[in-house]
Amino acid sequence: MGSPIWQKSSYSGSSNACIEIRTAGGLIELRESDDADTILRTTPVKLAALLHAIKAGDYDRHASPA
Repeated sequence: MGSPIWQKSSYSGSSNACIEIRTAGGLIELRESDDADTILRTTPVKLAALLHAIKAGDYDRHASPA
């Protein structure tokens, strides 16, 4: 069995400036497609909590003005 395949959002199109995701050993791994050597590993529960907090706007105060 080979390494799990990295996936990116269909919204990314052919762009290489996106986040890729895969599961490996029960963890979720994320990386930037243009910096494939840096991988962030987390649990599914922690990633779900982060995504819910982002959707709820919990981190909006940290965003830079456009």
